[in-house]
Amino acid sequence: MFSLQRFFGRSELFFDLLEQSAREARESVDLIKSTLINPAKGQSPLDEFALLRKKDKRITEEIREALTQTFVTPLEREDIEALAIALYKIPKTLEKFCERLLLSPDRFHAEDFSRQMQLLEQATETVLKMTRALRSSPGIESIKEQNEKLQYLEGEADKLMLELLRSLYSGKQDPVTVISKKDLYDLLEKVIDRCRDVGNVIFHVVLKNS
Repeated sequence: MFSLQRFFGRSELFFDLLEQSAREARESVDLIKSTLINPAKGQSPLDEFALLRKKDKRITEEIREALTQTFVTPLEREDIEALAIALYKIPKTLEKFCERLLLSPDRFHAEDFSRQMQLLEQATETVLKMTRALRSSPGIESIKEQNEKLQYLEGEADKLMLELLRSLYSGKQDPVTVISKKDLYDLLEKVIDRCRDVGNVIFHVVLKNS
């Protein structure tokens, strides 16, 4: 006999796991902020990121396993998996940033990443809000508004990138520093792009189910 209780329990499991993954993405930004405050802590930030990413990878694997074991899902299977993968890429990219930063922390000790951090905090907070809303079948207008905010933040990140590149290419810094900083800037901009990708997936899901 088909059990409604079991069905709704499995439905909540998917939403719980997706929301948990979105929280991990948000927490990864806080970890980057603390690393930027004191990048000379050595390997401990990388250890923390490794644990966080493994935890998020485990969440993604749990979602895939649940998809194979559940006959009826609250959203289409490909949408659930696409969202899980998009969320996982956020902390994964931030871990790469942390790795590059700690290769030569003294080179970046005076670098101000505060504007990128502000954008990342807003973007990951919006991602968490959108992911959390999925379980309550949100209206298309509210999701569209939040998705447009992510598009706006991506645009602001692009403007900031151009400004930073203009400074880098001024010829006032040595080539190694220019290459190193550009690499870090690119990774932070990519995180904003990852957040936008999550927003697009969620908007597509809500639009399809509205």
